[in-house]
Amino acid sequence: MKDEKKNKRQERRERARQKEQASRVRTMIIIAVGAVLLVLGFLWPSLRPIADIVPVNIEPKSNVDRNSMGDPNAPIQIVEYSDFQCPFCERFFTDTEPLLEEYFVNTGKVYFTYRSAGNWVSGNLGGLRTESQDAAAAAYCAADQDKFWEMHAALFANNRDVEDQGSFTDRRLKAIAESIGLDMNAFNECYDSGKYEDEVQQDFTDAQDVGIQGTPYFVMTYKVNGETQTETINGAQPITEFQQKIEAALLVADQ
Repeated sequence: MKDEKKNKRQERRERARQKEQASRVRTMIIIAVGAVLLVLGFLWPSLRPIADIVPVNIEPKSNVDRNSMGDPNAPIQIVEYSDFQCPFCERFFTDTEPLLEEYFVNTGKVYFTYRSAGNWVSGNLGGLRTESQDAAAAAYCAADQDKFWEMHAALFANNRDVEDQGSFTDRRLKAIAESIGLDMNAFNECYDSGKYEDEVQQDFTDAQDVGIQGTPYFVMTYKVNGETQTETINGAQPITEFQQKIEAALLVADQ
């Protein structure tokens, strides 16, 4: 009888020991799987394939100064506050910008400048970086090699229309930069150092100061008898909207 009780106690202890051991093994497996998933989470952005790069081929512009084009002494200045992830900005770039350049920039009437306001669309007022901000910084790095406008075209061509979902990851921005023939050592050094983060943030601050209502947003300035006049154009308007405002301003602007 005593031996039977002793055996039962031993069996209970053995079962308890096995249960504890199994629980310990399960815990170790869960910890190991969690660690693997955590590592993969950090590594995945650098491991996942990037979407194919759409090549662009634009004629080099002769009248540019970084993110501006035209005659800096033109009677009318237009600043565009834009976002490389914004479909309406892309529409302006495709439909209106070439005509604006042909009729008014290349003829010495307008000095046109592109600035970034991607924080506006994302609702990010200075927190975590967004792909729009990174794309703008990449464009400014391209400007260091006199290829701002080539990068400008390549970024719009490679926007995949889903905000902050992989159009402009670090790896894809570098692939886009390589596609337009940049010196990649110089570009990578510029981009990785965060050289233009402050300028991108300043673009947004200035956009707020002029009362931005969305992107694209345009601020047109000119002087009449030495005094600066300001008008705004909101949205991806057709060339006729710009034409009317520019031609009216030219009638009264100081030349």
